[in-house]
Amino acid sequence: MRSCVRAGTVRRVVLTSSAAAVSSRPLQGDGHVLDEESWSDVEFLRSRKNGTWVEPYPVSKVLLEKAARAFALEHGLSLVTVCPVVTVGAAPAAKVNTSVPDILSLLSGDDARVSKLELIERATGSIPMVHIDDLCRAELFLAEEEAASGRYNCGSVNTTVVELARFLAAKYPQYSVKTNRFAGLTEKPRVCISSAKLVGEGFEFMYKTLDEIYDDVVEYGRALGILPC
Repeated sequence: MRSCVRAGTVRRVVLTSSAAAVSSRPLQGDGHVLDEESWSDVEFLRSRKNGTWVEPYPVSKVLLEKAARAFALEHGLSLVTVCPVVTVGAAPAAKVNTSVPDILSLLSGDDARVSKLELIERATGSIPMVHIDDLCRAELFLAEEEAASGRYNCGSVNTTVVELARFLAAKYPQYSVKTNRFAGLTEKPRVCISSAKLVGEGFEFMYKTLDEIYDDVVEYGRALGILPC
């Protein structure tokens, strides 16, 4: 951003943050809708200090966003921040250490990664997803849309581990998905991360359902050897 100021020719900066800066907060009950005014609770997260990745990661994203906003305001930069949810989809890589193995874990039988999905849901109230193609399109859209400003959540599906397991067991019976291992988790999301602001300004997601997302990602998982063909 300092380089952008020095150049004097940059019309807009698009910062990729994370929905982790939106959703990590104490919430009671169900039916919560989190929009761009929602922020993860830094003091709550710092107070937990249990040594997992769950606390430091959202704290870092909140601090990053707020520092960037302050810098942009001070120096007159147009800044748009995108907060993507769990991002999946094919990439030009032969080895992947991203969210792809996580959302394929119910099919691959990787219990450690299934546990990570459970951890995400218990911490945030849902498993929200967006396809990487939609995220890239959203960032281009916001770079070019003159009226764009502030934060934008970016996610097309809000689901749960239970709902995912049932969906995948029906769609891909050859993988013998376990559907009865998620004690204490509900079928419907307790929390919805809303992308209504992004859609309301004219953006349209291409991958809007679990079917559309998994059709692409399963094929990618097979190509990588995460899943048998």
